[in-house]
Amino acid sequence: MLIDADAMLGRHPRRDVGQGTVTQALARMDRFGIAEALVSHSWSWLHDPHQGNLKIVKLTEGQPRLRPCWVMLPDTCDETANFVTSALDNGVAAVRAYPADHGYDLAGKDTARVLDALAEAGLPLLLDAPQAGWPTVEAVAAARPGLAVVVGGLGYRLLRQAAGVLARTPNVHLGLANLSSHCGLEWLVERYGPRRLVFGTGAPTRDPAEALTRLLWSELDDESVAAIGSGNVLGLLRQEARAA
Repeated sequence: MLIDADAMLGRHPRRDVGQGTVTQALARMDRFGIAEALVSHSWSWLHDPHQGNLKIVKLTEGQPRLRPCWVMLPDTCDETANFVTSALDNGVAAVRAYPADHGYDLAGKDTARVLDALAEAGLPLLLDAPQAGWPTVEAVAAARPGLAVVVGGLGYRLLRQAAGVLARTPNVHLGLANLSSHCGLEWLVERYGPRRLVFGTGAPTRDPAEALTRLLWSELDDESVAAIGSGNVLGLLRQEARAA
């Protein structure tokens, strides 16, 4: 079973990747054999996080294969009041951050209360590597050992930067979307074990075949593939279920 921990609904204003409808998302998942997906909305990234978060709840209602993922902001401007409580009340499974695009310091004082609340609630935090440097990722994770941080969008030749953070902060995980280093997946599993990796595609802005091929055509054993494909993210999401 595969669970995509890095997917999005909604139209992208600058990329020709379809309308981002539920129907298109489910058809894409069927094509690639993906059972479930964590989905945020493009509005939450590129327009208005609060309105996008509300929209993703409506779109995923009655869709058991799609789990809503909200986008966080600092609480300094009251844009997302009672964010974590509202997320739990709306069945949100994880939270995503875009600190570079939304103009805040993820490790700064302005975000501390929201991140502390996420850790207490057991909601995983997802972000792409270009949105925050590795020192920021490490600072956030080290200050909150109970907060699972999943970093995707690694790109090429970033394993050296990620390696020390993985060694020092066991609550940091890596996503497969755009993990572009040759044999990087095998190297990571050999060094840190399969439990630190989470399957994600970056769809629809990335072709799911990239992450799918990287995992299913890897030289990993079946147990490791199963853990990365779904077991690890289910373990992270169960933290949310226990806290709720």
